[in-house]
Amino acid sequence: MIIDDYEQVHRLWTGTAGMGMRNLDDGEEGIRKFLERNPNTCFVAEIEGKLAGVILSGHDGRRAHIYHTAVKEKYRGQGIGRALLDAVENAMQKEGINKIALVAFNTNEKGNRFWEKQGYADRHDLVYRNKSINPENV
Repeated sequence: MIIDDYEQVHRLWTGTAGMGMRNLDDGEEGIRKFLERNPNTCFVAEIEGKLAGVILSGHDGRRAHIYHTAVKEKYRGQGIGRALLDAVENAMQKEGINKIALVAFNTNEKGNRFWEKQGYADRHDLVYRNKSINPENV
């Protein structure tokens, strides 16, 4: 993924049920910063030159995290999500990362079924916490 993909990717994200977007973090400048820090771990899938799917992932040198992953509804069930995930897992292995985590809304039934099928376990021993330190980031 490169920043030139942003407009199409953002449309896919915002048009996908179960996705949570923040106006600053997921705006073009926020994604630009993310891609600059993680140039080898974010991918798009295209069919006939058109965006079919996207996966955003990065790491801190120790652990990786997968963020906004989506496949256009008309392309689901064709292995695109799995191919995007394979690209991320391979990229993380090349970068020496041994563990990948992600957060999915518990109401995102399709997304959670996908992650479970891919071997990403539901953790019941953790409490996920966050805090927005910029009140404009809604």
